[in-house]
Amino acid sequence: MTLPIKTAEELMDPMLEARWAARRAGRQGQVLQQILRAFVERGGPVPVAAIRASIPHHPPEAIEETIRALDGEDLVQVVDGEVVIAYPFSAAPTPFRVRLAEGRERYACCAVDALGVAPMVGAPVRIDSECHHCGAALTFSAEPDGPGPESDGLMVWIGERAEGERRISTSL
Repeated sequence: MTLPIKTAEELMDPMLEARWAARRAGRQGQVLQQILRAFVERGGPVPVAAIRASIPHHPPEAIEETIRALDGEDLVQVVDGEVVIAYPFSAAPTPFRVRLAEGRERYACCAVDALGVAPMVGAPVRIDSECHHCGAALTFSAEPDGPGPESDGLMVWIGERAEGERRISTSL
């Protein structure tokens, strides 16, 4: 049996790389940054009108167009004029609760998103969830550079994404 050996360049999918480049660029934009700040500061859902009002020097139509594009790229989800998901945050309760340093509680979309909040906000957080296998409560800290020592032995379960699903990690 011969194993094919390929370079990283041969393994790359140009269309996927282009999509990820667009997603990375979208994360840097002022509109998404403002949405994420709103989720951190007050939680969600975040009314599109509030985003328009928070960026007064941009035309409202341009802000709405940007939000539609962010939704199309799966960086946010808008329902009835409100941003209900802005990765890593969910406005609706999920099994992944993240307590920020000031005690404010936010919900993460999935396990990986919960782990990414501390580096995103640049401060320690506490993550509360439950074991995927037995349902036992899980509580541990995460620092901007990674999970705290009480997370030793925990694993993130990653499943295959079904057609039309927006998230991939659903449990710790």
